[in-house]
Amino acid sequence: MTRTVRFHELGGPEVLRLEDVEPGDPGPGELLVRVDAIGLNRAETLFRSGHYIEPVKEFPARLGAEAAGVVEGVGAGVTGFVPGQEISVVPAFSMNDYGVYAERAVVPAAAVLSRPAGLDAVGGAAVWMPYLTAYGALVEVGGMRAGDTVVLTAASSSVGLAAIQVAGRVGAVPVATTRTRAKAARLRAAGAAEVIVTEEEDVAARVLALTGGRGAEFVFDAVAGPGVLELGRTVAPGGSLIMYGALSGEVTPYPGFALGMPALNMRTYTVHETTTDPDRLRRAEAFVASGLRAGAFAPVVDRVFDLADVAEAHRYLESGAQVGKIVVTTGR
Repeated sequence: MTRTVRFHELGGPEVLRLEDVEPGDPGPGELLVRVDAIGLNRAETLFRSGHYIEPVKEFPARLGAEAAGVVEGVGAGVTGFVPGQEISVVPAFSMNDYGVYAERAVVPAAAVLSRPAGLDAVGGAAVWMPYLTAYGALVEVGGMRAGDTVVLTAASSSVGLAAIQVAGRVGAVPVATTRTRAKAARLRAAGAAEVIVTEEEDVAARVLALTGGRGAEFVFDAVAGPGVLELGRTVAPGGSLIMYGALSGEVTPYPGFALGMPALNMRTYTVHETTTDPDRLRRAEAFVASGLRAGAFAPVVDRVFDLADVAEAHRYLESGAQVGKIVVTTGR
């Protein structure tokens, strides 16, 4: 038996239960992993509360799609992994099928990457989702190049901070937005070329001023909702507004109609577009590993919680007070 976080009904963090569950043996195409650290993501709070893009199919339900640990068992047909190997699990599956909020968990081998040398378990649980999301959306899908300007909302999130570094790595110009001045200095220290405080400044006017009136080639937005109308005004002709989250919880209009039908590309993005495509994942893994080796990338961890305190960790995640990743460790 192994300590496993499950929930038996939809609701707030209080519905999370730490229970003894048998993880089972890995089947074909699967690995049994000893989980040392778990990366928390907003998707898990949405799944737990019934607001995720995918509903919970049955109870008790599990959580978690990002972790770091050690291979303990290898299922039939799996190659490239051996017991004792240090690995990371990346979001590439439905939480209706697998969950890594546990001391040991069975996961699909296709969702497992070797952990780069020098990266401990906490770093291994914090690095992949943010960088795979930022790289996949901006480089693989968007085609971001040197000299492009990218406006980043929710820039103090783990994905926002990774996007700052990914933009810098390819020679693009990251412009971070933040609601108040409280996080502005940390965003500059993280590599943002400019920081726009949305409570004090006109975002579109500032972006146009920074780009000589051209606008940004990319807006990378985690908020969606009515705010996209303002963000649409910042996009250069032919540029892209990519939404990877919906923190506002409100209906998202298409800004092109309100802005007189400019040449504006608008699309949603999920990390699964990268993690479930073997070729994209291979390129993304190489890009992130290269950045880690060069010292250009470094996962930012805000706080670390114990598995027994997972409900408190969810409350903190939902508060929005963090700068970077929240990680839960199993005490191993």
